[in-house]
Amino acid sequence: MQMDFFEGSFSDVAVRICFVILAVHLVLISLFAVYQTVRDKALANVPKDSPKYWRIPEAQLLLISALGGSVAMYLTMQTIRHKTQHPKFMIGIPAIMIAQLALVGFIVWLRVFA
Repeated sequence: MQMDFFEGSFSDVAVRICFVILAVHLVLISLFAVYQTVRDKALANVPKDSPKYWRIPEAQLLLISALGGSVAMYLTMQTIRHKTQHPKFMIGIPAIMIAQLALVGFIVWLRVFA
């Protein structure tokens, strides 16, 4: 039995569309998080007096993490061993993941019990 994506009440369709948008966002922000993390690691080896020296600000990396790239960024940082000695990242990114998980749990709770 196959269900049409746009079948059902308006709110059911709206929820499905929101989930698709969220899934696409998470994939894109995760890819961007991996790219920025790897790029910052590569730029770390460029001499500071070089005209090509430009590091990605830590606040920008944390923002990307908060926007949904936390899991991808954390796994990438562990894999390439980048910023693993910085408590701001090794405590901050897991804290962001916990907050995001709590938000998802709250949204699911609202959907189930509301």
